[in-house]
Amino acid sequence: MNRIDRLNAILIQLQTKRKIKAQEIADKFGISLRTVYRDVKALEAAGVPVIGEAGSGYQLMEGYRLPPVQFCREEAAALLTAGKLIHSMADKQVARQYHSALDKIKAVLRMTEKDLLEQIENHIAVLPYTHPQYQKPDELHLSTILDAIGQTKVLEMHYHSIGKRERLQRSVEPIGIYYQSGQWYLLGYCRMRMDYRVFRTDRIEQLMLSDHHFTPSHPPLQQLLDTTMHQADLKQVVMDVEPDSAQYLGTQKYYNGFVREEPHEGKLRMTFLTASFCGFARWYLMFGDRATIVSPQALKDEVAALLEKIAQKVEPFETLLT
Repeated sequence: MNRIDRLNAILIQLQTKRKIKAQEIADKFGISLRTVYRDVKALEAAGVPVIGEAGSGYQLMEGYRLPPVQFCREEAAALLTAGKLIHSMADKQVARQYHSALDKIKAVLRMTEKDLLEQIENHIAVLPYTHPQYQKPDELHLSTILDAIGQTKVLEMHYHSIGKRERLQRSVEPIGIYYQSGQWYLLGYCRMRMDYRVFRTDRIEQLMLSDHHFTPSHPPLQQLLDTTMHQADLKQVVMDVEPDSAQYLGTQKYYNGFVREEPHEGKLRMTFLTASFCGFARWYLMFGDRATIVSPQALKDEVAALLEKIAQKVEPFETLLT
């Protein structure tokens, strides 16, 4: 990115927050703090009313606004693609709010950009998850949760626990939401358990904002997620899969902790992180004749034990012929 484009991008970035630190600008554009300071001085010299200084953060003078932002073709297409994803992955309320915001954005686009969106809109599709035992509910409570986070209000929740097979009532200080393996989750501080807990939003039966506020002193969402993953005691699995069979693992590989794959001696070496060797072993048996477990030995032992139990339940071949 040349300097003129970067200065324009920094000016747009300054309009996205009340105050933004120099380090945030440096991280976003991959530049040094010294370059950030020079760029801000250049904006000031051009007449942009930037308030603040290095160390405390920068902000634009109240009331200063740029004319409506223009989008390039790639940015306009990205907005439309995001809309398709939101319609498939979020609930109806969030999808409706996004499309309302997108309509406002379209209103300030140039005619060429509007023509582009109209031309490609019917050429982008996101197919829904079609598991026969799962149907995404109309309400995932995402807007209510985000509203509670913005107002630092405690959520009163009625939750259906599949594991305990009971309905729970909880008061939760919401930290954030995240999407994983086809599901939305709420991570929050449960006042009853006095600890952080994760709730699947499609199992929330009733959710209300209480009149109680909480102090926003919790760690950031990503930090808590990293801690949760570490505490889950995930174990690494490595296996070599025949290239012509790897495609048939489909989306199931992601549900079983798929991390990466790379060519290795004519096969695909796949790496997974799993919390259960038992569950992984049962999945592996579906295609075990086309894949070899490289490590760990504990998983090999688990598979061997399962095969021995299966063999005991299958009649000998000679018996089937008589």
